[in-house]
Amino acid sequence: MSAGFWDNLIPLRGGLVGPQTAGWTPGPPAMSRLGCQILPDRMIPVDDGVALGADVYLPKAPGRYPAVVAFGADSKEPPAAGLPTAANATGSPPVFTDRGYAHVIVARRGMGLSGGEAAVFFDERDVADHEKVIAWAAEQPWCNGEVVLFGADYYGCVQPMVAARRPPALKAFFCNEISTDFFRQIVAFGGTPNVYALSVRMGAGFSERIMRLRTPPLLRAALSQILNSPLRALWRPAFQKRLPRIMDRQMRQAPSAAVREMWVNWMLDAKSRETCTLPAGPHMELHRIQIPFVVVQNLGAFNLHQFGGYELFQKAATPDDRKRLILAEPTYDLPVYAWQLEALAFFDHVLRGADNGYAAQPPVRYWMEGADRYVGAETFPPLNVEPIRFYLARRAQDRETQILTRQMQSGGENSWAAIPPDTPVPGGLDEAVNQVLVYDFLADGDVEFAGAVTANLTFSSNEIDSYVLARLSRVDARGEDHLLSLGAVSPARRTMDPIRGSAVEIALEARPRPLTPNEPVVLRFSLTPAPVRLRRGERLRLQIASRTDLVESDAAHGRAHFPLQVPPYFARNTLHYGPETYLELQQVRAGP
Repeated sequence: MSAGFWDNLIPLRGGLVGPQTAGWTPGPPAMSRLGCQILPDRMIPVDDGVALGADVYLPKAPGRYPAVVAFGADSKEPPAAGLPTAANATGSPPVFTDRGYAHVIVARRGMGLSGGEAAVFFDERDVADHEKVIAWAAEQPWCNGEVVLFGADYYGCVQPMVAARRPPALKAFFCNEISTDFFRQIVAFGGTPNVYALSVRMGAGFSERIMRLRTPPLLRAALSQILNSPLRALWRPAFQKRLPRIMDRQMRQAPSAAVREMWVNWMLDAKSRETCTLPAGPHMELHRIQIPFVVVQNLGAFNLHQFGGYELFQKAATPDDRKRLILAEPTYDLPVYAWQLEALAFFDHVLRGADNGYAAQPPVRYWMEGADRYVGAETFPPLNVEPIRFYLARRAQDRETQILTRQMQSGGENSWAAIPPDTPVPGGLDEAVNQVLVYDFLADGDVEFAGAVTANLTFSSNEIDSYVLARLSRVDARGEDHLLSLGAVSPARRTMDPIRGSAVEIALEARPRPLTPNEPVVLRFSLTPAPVRLRRGERLRLQIASRTDLVESDAAHGRAHFPLQVPPYFARNTLHYGPETYLELQQVRAGP
């Protein structure tokens, strides 16, 4: 099968952005400098007479190569060009083909050239179609019969789903930023509709114009020569700073009618798993996965694809020495071109037996804030940790800084105001009432933490529900605040779910139990993991509030934190101090 002359007149330029590898330098690649050519608009037959549109990127050198398949819900054109869009989660084709891999980017039903009707995202047909695509790729004359998967976001979430089906040709997968329980990790994060994140994603990727987007290969290649050139150093920083405003505009774009119907269900009607149209996700099928994989989790994520990577690593049946978890330094980049070199080293190791150093990498590598380096471990949480409790205690009036202490406390309380976002309030309100409680712990020696971060709070409100957000930070010797971790809970949805969750995530049930006003209850919920080295004289800071805009960081600062439309009511919320009000971290033990 020959590539068209005009489609390949301008060479496609590859792009690399972000960390690429987790604290190591791979040895020489098994293959290199093989170039790139495109076979555009291949139609892959699946079921029901439907065919899916795909672009196949091949090395210029003739031969049979492993196929790297990226299957997703987005248009297949923007990733190759390097356009800064949310859909750009497949990697850059020339990076893969140059190393001796065929890169196959496929759009799901109803997207672009793909036939059929688009069903709800992650539909069972998606998984079946994905399986058909893997079998198709393995049978092509340019493929050696081996298939691996790569991608982030949607392209990452579908990988465990299809791996649990055990397609014969699938040999490994590399996923980045995934969810495993779609209801609790995507739709109802922390017990509240994840409206901002989902509205941005739907507006950015699923308008009628984007869904029918067709960019000729020649134009894509021309764009790639600009977007993936050294000029990136000029436009990318400015683009990063504008990301919040860009996302605000994307959120207001009208998605297709079918996608709007999904939004209505998830935001208005999905008050339980039973009423949510989004499929459950692979969390109950992870034990069926046996093949090698790497999952990358961005430590800068909050209410978008958080906790899924930990659950996959813990529950998959893949042998311990053939699965890996990378907890990456906080970044938020569009396009998502990070981790391609790590993936290629992994694929070379698994498929080609390359002696490139990958076999020596530990099963877990995590970024240690404050030490600014990766640390290796056998599992996560690491084996050499022990739980340490920091109790919350009153030191002063509500608006002043309170205490985090290792000594158990009894008695006392502090309160804060829960004020719904975008509501009219009188000027100078913050002089009358505080909306954030702040607690500090001063380190008297160097200490490291790695593992689960859990808030256990005795809480009351004068309403039937509110919202509680917890932000954990490292305050360095200069007084600069470095965000570590975020967690959230709807107090009315505080009941723990015993059959879901992982070693770092407490799963909560969706069904509400309204509060009795002013009657204390215990809230126990997870913050995102936050490995950190705290040095003598630095502070651990905990902030408690009810609105994300008061404690979050945004994409302009490398964080995937999206606002949540909470709290639902004006209320006064109170923390009651005693043995059940503490923050629990996992402290790394000193010594071997």
